[in-house]
Amino acid sequence: MAAGTRVHDEHLVCPVARAARLLGDTWTLLILRDLGGGARRFSELEQSTGISPRVLSGRLKELERRGILTRQIFASVPPRVEYTLTEKGEAAGPLIDALRRYGDRWLPPLADDECAETTVAMDVRNEYRER
Repeated sequence: MAAGTRVHDEHLVCPVARAARLLGDTWTLLILRDLGGGARRFSELEQSTGISPRVLSGRLKELERRGILTRQIFASVPPRVEYTLTEKGEAAGPLIDALRRYGDRWLPPLADDECAETTVAMDVRNEYRER
């Protein structure tokens, strides 16, 4: 295949390229980071990531379609919707952890870094799983 030739995801041979196509954008990684700490509501994801509602809605729909997360609707007033990682989504946890370690080692923290709270939640959840 010639350099610069575009192919559809299903035709990508390289597993890194396939994973990068699915998980490689900033917003998706932040959604995975936050859902790694457990179920979250739309408003919680919007607040913790800073993603606009339109973009967040689109990403969540795509991740649900691709089997990365599930959406559960609760019959309440007002309606409540929670998002949770599937097994496929949880399998990306080590990738998020690797990115966190890389960022800790090689990139200086930003003044508005919001990873600390999510990191603690994920550490507690991971410790619980190991028991």
